[in-house]
Amino acid sequence: MKTTISMAATTVPRVVHPYKTRNGGATVTVFVPYNCHNHCPFCINKAEYEDMTGFSEEAICQSIRLMDSLTPFCDFVFTGGEPFANMESLQRMLDCIPVTHKVYINTTLPVFENQSEDDIVAFTERNRHKITCINVSRHMQHYVQESNDGLLSRLAVPFRINCVLYKKYPADQLKPYLERFRKIDGASIQFRFDYTETTPDNLYEEGHDHILHDLKKIADYTGLDGCRMRCGFHFDYKGMELTYHKTLPYSTVIERDERDDKEYDILYDILIKQTGAIHSDWDGTPLDIEAYRNVVFEPYDLKWIQRSRTGLSKRLPFLKTACAIFH
Repeated sequence: MKTTISMAATTVPRVVHPYKTRNGGATVTVFVPYNCHNHCPFCINKAEYEDMTGFSEEAICQSIRLMDSLTPFCDFVFTGGEPFANMESLQRMLDCIPVTHKVYINTTLPVFENQSEDDIVAFTERNRHKITCINVSRHMQHYVQESNDGLLSRLAVPFRINCVLYKKYPADQLKPYLERFRKIDGASIQFRFDYTETTPDNLYEEGHDHILHDLKKIADYTGLDGCRMRCGFHFDYKGMELTYHKTLPYSTVIERDERDDKEYDILYDILIKQTGAIHSDWDGTPLDIEAYRNVVFEPYDLKWIQRSRTGLSKRLPFLKTACAIFH
């Protein structure tokens, strides 16, 4: 039995309790040590790249190897910055990760003077045994410099489209946006709520969620899954998988376990920063490495909360995949 769930504050220093995490280990998010050229208004990472003093690929690689030694089956996520802005550096960091891990890359798939679409395709071919999924940012409002949509179908690894529906997004453009990607083989879309605005109170709230209401008008609702930290509303749009994802802006839950009467910091994400420093949350809290060596593992609490009978049978293969790429 577990009692007294409370969410870790993101601005107030907190006592470090013994750690818990899901079987396999918390997801390790790696911030690449080089910048992107976009200016997404919801990005909380951009300011960190204004002064790159101390950024170190070598230190990041050392931290990757350390996390592999502690949890040899955890997931890794590369973000930034822009991971594909320096593919030689990205390759060296990828080479530090054994194939026991799933690897996800958040990117805009940038193409520029010295980097072609063919270069990106070749990178995915070389790493097809290692990359689980590439999460490609394609927003309805144009915050990023986009490569050609045709590049997506050429990738040698699975991909998913990520789109943040930010503030007063153009709801009338939802269907044209979905039609744009429905034409591409293998495409699925994850719409994301602005995580800087997500709270424990609105994480699962449906009645006043206008994004959820807009999606239900144009796509078939197939179910809801979630855990303490995040949730996903699933849809089918003319055979294309569609998820509306909401997540809290921090990654630690403080919870008392009645079985041993101890309070635990339950970790969902661990961060390797641009300097190689390892944090246990997005607010700069350092990970206690020695405490994490003794982490208590528990089953992942992500589960199905609602399932639509009308859409379930044709969606079962996707539902399994969705749980695997819930990042």
